[in-house]
Amino acid sequence: MSYHRTLSACVRVGLGVPYGGPKGSRLTHRPIQHTPPAADPRFSVDFDQPKEAYKSKATLELLRNLLVLKLCSYDVLVDNNKQLMDLSKTLLGQKAFEQLMKMTFYGQFVAGEDHQSIKPLIQKNRAFGVGTVLDYSVEEDVCQEKAERKETGASASISVALLSTPTDPVTTLRRSECSAFQHYQECNINRMEDVASESVPSDQSSVPHCEPADHRDGVMSAPFYFYADEAKCDQHMDTFIKCIKAAGGSSEDGFTAIKMTALGHPQFLVQFSEVLVKWRCFFSFLTAKLGKDDREVLEQKLDLEQMQALLTKLGAEGDIRSWFASEKLHSSSTIDILDWNSLIDDRTKVPHLLVVPNLQTECLEPLLSKFAEEEEQQMKRMLQRLEVLAKCAVENRVRLMVDAEQTYFQPAINWLTLVMQRIFNTDHPIVFNTYQCYLKEAFDNVCMDVELSRRDGWCFGAKLVRGAYLDQERSRAEEIGYEDPINPDYETTNCMYHRCLDHVLEEIERNRKANVMVASHNTDTVKHTLRRMEEMGLAPTDKKVYFGQLLGMCDQISFPLGQAGFPVYKYVPYGPISEVIPYLSRRAQENRGVMKGAQAERELLWTELIRRVTSAEIFYTHAL
Repeated sequence: MSYHRTLSACVRVGLGVPYGGPKGSRLTHRPIQHTPPAADPRFSVDFDQPKEAYKSKATLELLRNLLVLKLCSYDVLVDNNKQLMDLSKTLLGQKAFEQLMKMTFYGQFVAGEDHQSIKPLIQKNRAFGVGTVLDYSVEEDVCQEKAERKETGASASISVALLSTPTDPVTTLRRSECSAFQHYQECNINRMEDVASESVPSDQSSVPHCEPADHRDGVMSAPFYFYADEAKCDQHMDTFIKCIKAAGGSSEDGFTAIKMTALGHPQFLVQFSEVLVKWRCFFSFLTAKLGKDDREVLEQKLDLEQMQALLTKLGAEGDIRSWFASEKLHSSSTIDILDWNSLIDDRTKVPHLLVVPNLQTECLEPLLSKFAEEEEQQMKRMLQRLEVLAKCAVENRVRLMVDAEQTYFQPAINWLTLVMQRIFNTDHPIVFNTYQCYLKEAFDNVCMDVELSRRDGWCFGAKLVRGAYLDQERSRAEEIGYEDPINPDYETTNCMYHRCLDHVLEEIERNRKANVMVASHNTDTVKHTLRRMEEMGLAPTDKKVYFGQLLGMCDQISFPLGQAGFPVYKYVPYGPISEVIPYLSRRAQENRGVMKGAQAERELLWTELIRRVTSAEIFYTHAL
């Protein structure tokens, strides 16, 4: 970053002017004398007023909140939560166990069993200015033996797709060229190969076990929709449709969360992700060969003539220049990563141009050699289901929020989401993509998609999260031996989050079409967002910037924002108790850091509880 860009950033966040300056600069470290502008009262939200934060809660709800947050702060309880719930069910019986869950964890984090029972909570939250992101949170939790039987069929074909050696190379590559390409490819592809190999039952794993399927090898995994057949995917689509209609009928301007792994074969998502990663890695390889890999992702541009000469030298036979007619290019004589990726969109027309080095044979091979008619049909069926959901969302005035998943699924999920955004985000964002800011490549992904929305003329919609799969991603990287895709520490992730957020806010300021949901439990991030909104003149009533927190957590953020007029939403899960247990178990694992760090929230809860006791409001119930 240049000195002047650093200076601007420091002044903006209140760090003052750095000492010295560029060589020859006369800048000194002096305070800037000026009268600060009067603060806009609309952006002055106090997150330390427990009476206001919890006035929607009855006293019993405060007690439950304190109890659950405290229990979730103990690692031994979180690590063994599944076993403890199973033991409780055995000792108490199903009926008493369900009542206990309603009084504690289920009642804290889940809205109800069906779309009728959740309406009172949704309406109460709406009365206090808090909207809903509805999520039908039924997840499948099966023993290891059953999981392996379900995965074996898919695993075999994934293994063939990702691990086999191609037999039809286009031409031979020099060993040095292949080794250079390996630098850009191996860490990304290894994590996908792991998906293929880890779920193939070994002799030992064929012995029946009854550990949860998503705790393999001590690594906590995300909810996984086991693929049975296309009919099962249609059932998942119907479930999402009911969720969309429930969101539309329960609140105005709501959201519904969906997962791509529920709408198609996970094998397809892995295979297509491999294609996308290989193609992007090949672009990085080419920019490195031409000495342009030290620039920001959108500044890495290839001259068409130089690129064609390099590809010919590597052995490619097609003329890639002929496809990039002037109307296809952002710049007339160069291509960037977005131009390069557009060839994937036109893959059926130019398959001969899509070639990449193979690391095993040291040859160029067709990129789509394993992406046959069946994969095209799987893609078509997934897009059809997504289109049905998006149309239903439009009819019910609901927006779709596509959840992020593991890195070996995510490239395909991003691509499919972009297809839907091009179609449905024409006037305002209907489809929102999710960006996990604990990933090292998060800022690059946000920048590319924002720029793509500008070029194609659709409205950018994003949810920014820090990320849910940290332990799983990091453990897999260490076990398999590829570079950790996660930022090294929490502070780096915070910086990444704010960097991505600032970029999207600047896009909103530029064209007023983009939307962003700041999905965060971090008070500093929320305050940063409010400060930037005030600087940019983005009013709460513009409804361009949304805030989001999980149901049962951080009410001291959600409700003050809602009562101040900001569009804020609770992520509201619902479903039958017996079927939502896996969701509760996973949430306990994913949010252990947030729970352990909820000391400030517990202190506010205690303050409000003591206030009610001392002011004779112990039987307080919410009043509008």
